[in-house]
Amino acid sequence: MSEALLRTDKEITDIYMRHVKTVYRVCFAYMKNKSDTEDAVEETFYRMIRKGPQFENEEHEKAWLIRTATNICLNMLNHWQRNNENIEDHTDLKSPEKANTDEILQIVLDLPEKYKTVVYLYYYEGYTSPEIAEILQKPNSTVRNHLHEARTILKERLGDDFYEK
Repeated sequence: MSEALLRTDKEITDIYMRHVKTVYRVCFAYMKNKSDTEDAVEETFYRMIRKGPQFENEEHEKAWLIRTATNICLNMLNHWQRNNENIEDHTDLKSPEKANTDEILQIVLDLPEKYKTVVYLYYYEGYTSPEIAEILQKPNSTVRNHLHEARTILKERLGDDFYEK
């Protein structure tokens, strides 16, 4: 445990403040309810504190947190019996800043599991498909295919409101 204490409280706080909104949104995309999302966010940052990974830069830090959050959420979904709540019940959702639950984000959150994270990272966080492939540890061709299939679904659901990057 002594290695995990290499970070000061200030460093941990700085990392948390830089990335909590992103981690919250990634977790909410999977969990779809406030309490499970908060649990997943807490566990993500707890693992960062406990394991004390050394990051090369802020992008590496962010990628590690996204990957860890994704794994935690998938584990929670696979191992817990939990209540799914309807996202419409949480339009007043509060996170460190109010989560953006507009119509388009709701449609993104309703995408099948394999598309959700890829679409979020590409459109909301600005990652490229090779970067997403590295973060999610999937082949680049799989990420590109998921983006293509998700765009087809989004075009059907959004019609003229769909804007491709």
